[in-house]
Amino acid sequence: MAFGAVRRTRFAPSPTGPLHLGHAFAALTAARLADPGEFLLRIEDIDRSRCRPEWEAAIHEDLRWLGLDWPQPVMRQSDRLPAYQAALDRLADMGLLYPCRCRRADIAAALSAPQEGLIGPDGPVYPGTCRGRQMEDAGPDDAIRLNLRWAFARLGLDRIGFQDEVVLPGQRHDLTTEDFIAGVGDVVLARRGMGTSYHLSVVVDDAAQGITLVTRGKDLFDSTYIHALLQALLDLPQPLYHHHRLIRDEAGKRLAKRDNARAISLCRAEGASPKDIAGAVGLTQASCSHALSPHGYSGQAENP
Repeated sequence: MAFGAVRRTRFAPSPTGPLHLGHAFAALTAARLADPGEFLLRIEDIDRSRCRPEWEAAIHEDLRWLGLDWPQPVMRQSDRLPAYQAALDRLADMGLLYPCRCRRADIAAALSAPQEGLIGPDGPVYPGTCRGRQMEDAGPDDAIRLNLRWAFARLGLDRIGFQDEVVLPGQRHDLTTEDFIAGVGDVVLARRGMGTSYHLSVVVDDAAQGITLVTRGKDLFDSTYIHALLQALLDLPQPLYHHHRLIRDEAGKRLAKRDNARAISLCRAEGASPKDIAGAVGLTQASCSHALSPHGYSGQAENP
């Protein structure tokens, strides 16, 4: 499958708190790289226990204030559960899924052996405790995992990969089957009580919206191997990727929503302009008092 000729990017925040300067950088980067194509907004609100309508409204307000615009209606993941279930059903029909009842404490205990304990994109690599269970036994308290070895066997591949505009542009980033299995583990595709996961939803939604360039932080680089595998299994087109630098504070710590001192709304309240916000993340000159210092963000000489 292939995308059309129009370059299309997206910014996909979760309405779980105020947007901060890291979000501003991500949104502005996605919008700039879309030009002269199309920039989309998508709301990732599958975690209904943490998402709030007031934070969703604030996302729209902050982005409009930054000067961004996007087509309507906005895709919301909470409206897309049937699409995620259809993808799960397809993978289940291939015999690639199994239910998992393990909690974090169970996984930690199973990984206590000296030879275990590798850390993957989603945390400790799952040791396969429930791999022998069948989907017919799945209950409401189970998560659903992808059996990686069966998935690669289904595809007949010995490696999977993708291309990135920033990290070694023009070269393909490949991970062998054995390295994938050892370093990532059987991925959760549906979290208990949620019906989906970040990995499944983002792959299904990017394809549905015809996203041709996925822009996001370098902290998600390793997760992209998971997405490439799901794209191959579901016969979905693979976009190009642009893993940009992260915005960090003066101590080198990545900004988080709990870091309210760098919320866009607080900079706005102090009289900052959109130009100031762009400058705070290294795109132009800045004057916001809550912005990062010239040395407060990561990789300031790096291409975005």
